[in-house]
Amino acid sequence: MESVTEGRWASLPVQLSPGVLRALQELRFSHMTPVQSATIPLFMTNKDVAAEAVTGSGKTLAFVIPIIEILLRREEKLKKMQVGAIVITPTRELAVQIDEVISHFTKYFPQFSRCLLIGGKNPMEDVERFKERGGNIIVATPGRLEDMFRRRLDGLDLVSSVKSLDILVLDEADRLLDMGFEASLNTILGLLPKQRRTGLFSATQTQEVENLVRAGLRNPVRISVKEKGMAASNTQKTPTRLENYYMICKTEEKFNQLVHFLRQHKSEKHLIFFSTCACVEYYGKALESLVKNATIMSIHGKMKHKRNRIFMEFRKLPSGILVCTDVMARGIDIPEVNWVLQYDAPSNASAFVHRCGRTARIGHTGSALVFLLPMEEAYVNFLAINQKCPLQEMTPQRNVADVLPKLKALSLADRAVYEKGMKAFVSWVQAYAKHECSLIFRVKDLDFASLARGFALLKMPRMPELKGKSFSDFVPVDIDTDSIPFRDKNREKQRQKLLEQKQKERQEQGGRTRVIRNKSWSKQKAKKEKKKKMTAKRRRDEGSEIEDEDLEELLNDTRLLKRLKKGKISEEEFEKKLLSSGKRARTETVDDSMSEG
Repeated sequence: MESVTEGRWASLPVQLSPGVLRALQELRFSHMTPVQSATIPLFMTNKDVAAEAVTGSGKTLAFVIPIIEILLRREEKLKKMQVGAIVITPTRELAVQIDEVISHFTKYFPQFSRCLLIGGKNPMEDVERFKERGGNIIVATPGRLEDMFRRRLDGLDLVSSVKSLDILVLDEADRLLDMGFEASLNTILGLLPKQRRTGLFSATQTQEVENLVRAGLRNPVRISVKEKGMAASNTQKTPTRLENYYMICKTEEKFNQLVHFLRQHKSEKHLIFFSTCACVEYYGKALESLVKNATIMSIHGKMKHKRNRIFMEFRKLPSGILVCTDVMARGIDIPEVNWVLQYDAPSNASAFVHRCGRTARIGHTGSALVFLLPMEEAYVNFLAINQKCPLQEMTPQRNVADVLPKLKALSLADRAVYEKGMKAFVSWVQAYAKHECSLIFRVKDLDFASLARGFALLKMPRMPELKGKSFSDFVPVDIDTDSIPFRDKNREKQRQKLLEQKQKERQEQGGRTRVIRNKSWSKQKAKKEKKKKMTAKRRRDEGSEIEDEDLEELLNDTRLLKRLKKGKISEEEFEKKLLSSGKRARTETVDDSMSEG
């Protein structure tokens, strides 16, 4: 890898237009980052590029500037309905962000029209907007762009419009493939002209990304940029200005510690990551009541129309709290985030790095903190070895306020909060059962009673994972939970109508009710466990019991899996190495990791 240092824009071997320089001055970007100084000259001199750089390294400007310059240098100027550049990105938030950056440049070049194509709104509005204003530069998510290509019956001939395409950018390419957009990308690539410049940008180079490079790029220049000051042998994937911490606390202490932390840092800007959409809904509502005088917003993948508005509003805030899922983990640039808090560890190790990368971006400092149960402490060593991501321990604060009784009171006062809590618990357990590091994150070791108290549940939910278990150390509330009303009077009125209707149906059926059984997420693993000899049930004190040799075996499995994904070994060699190492019992774990990766 060629060493690249930061420099001023005037030091580029290619000359930038005055309008581009004015936009950079307005954005206060006086210096280039390494990925920008490495990529821009190549991209502007007819080269396809495949760039890999750590998150927060300034990849967006590395392709926005070449897009503007290449379109300016066209011999034949673009007409309104001609598309000169397309940027494809995995999430609508990232698409909005990129479109906003491009807008800072196009105001100096009003001859270029922009078009943002993302989900969450009526596609016919996009069709009419394109027909009215055109779109020389399109920023889009794969699903919506593919849909637009099929809108010929609505009077939009995007296939003809893209015949003039000069440049295609695939941003966060690894994430595009992780999210299952491969089929859409293949369809889109098949409709675009072959004579174009293509840029592929990602934080990690997987085998799937490599396949995309071969399919979509012609003799690309590969760029791998590390931050200034990093040794060549160091493959740390988080920004060097990031301070990374972990905190070990029991399930019943975890939420109290989070609330105490947020109360102590009200003047700062935070992202809090949870594992599921239901957890975001529940804890976001809880934090609104428990952390006063702070702006708290929630965002997750199941939101439709509100996501764009919430994202844009939070970006403008000087301080506040955004409760979110991994939909906000990749490529999102929110100014001046002070802390990234991971209430739940992500399902895979690479997502951990991307979450942390929402702070300490482009030369700024920042901090990240992950909360872990005592039984999960081995994850710290796993991250240090697997992701080259060392963590410092942060000791839990003593004598913090116990807010769980207040959270229970919220559930008793409003059925909406009660139901959100039950859904959050169920979704959390199901997500935990699918964790990539199943040797560390073991469902069978969870103390469900303690977990339910940590969620401030009023009673244990009915779910397959809890079937046949007794929880003597969990005391449910001494009321009929069916009597808890919705605070919203209209919702409560509808609920009462449904209850009356169900009561009437039961009477007509002679008191019989139909029971629908759900299948456990961990059913297959449970079958394997039944085949083993029953061992004495150990006391679940939430202590970590992962031996060093077990951790080393897990790391070896992960290394083998990475070699397989990169094509360095065949599937036959992969299986042979596992078997020869005496890892027959864990083959299923590694296969699960493959299917999720």
